[in-house]
Amino acid sequence: MAVFEGTFTQTETLKFGIVIGRFNDLVTGKLLEGCQDCLKRHGIDTDLHGTQVDYVWVPGCFEVSLVARQMALSGRYDAVICLGAVIRGQTPHFDYVAAEVAKGIAAAGFQTGVPVIFGIITADNMQQALERAGIKSNHGWNYAMNALEMASLMRQIKGNGDMEAYSSKVVGPAATQPLPAALKNAIVPNSSAELE
Repeated sequence: MAVFEGTFTQTETLKFGIVIGRFNDLVTGKLLEGCQDCLKRHGIDTDLHGTQVDYVWVPGCFEVSLVARQMALSGRYDAVICLGAVIRGQTPHFDYVAAEVAKGIAAAGFQTGVPVIFGIITADNMQQALERAGIKSNHGWNYAMNALEMASLMRQIKGNGDMEAYSSKVVGPAATQPLPAALKNAIVPNSSAELE
């Protein structure tokens, strides 16, 4: 019997997509900073024009899972990190949004076989959200650690323990569904030559 366990080394060839909900950007911006800090300290180039991380901003948390699924289907990423904040108000809106976002992110991972990390803070008020985004600790760091570990683990399970990129070995729907041109431009701010 074999034991598989994700590591936090040999990160040179890993590629990540990060989807960030713009709503409550005071919180999501801080989560993104924590996430970038963690990735950078583990050898990932987090530069906007780099080759290892693509960033996509969406209006709010409800839209995060759709874009995360599309990114995972592209076969370009070892993991997709979803960042957002849903803060309870005085209506049941919070309950609907939080539940659907959780379901959507889970489904994106199940349907694509790519780790899709749930980095959505659900809080009763802004104070609680800010505490989780940097005042007490920054959960963005934890979400990045989860992505690093799961990306490494999935490569091992797929038989690529040597950390060789597996995007060329994608089968099923992901192999035949390229990322739409409009989304390619939104995700990758640098030259389109890298996409071909």
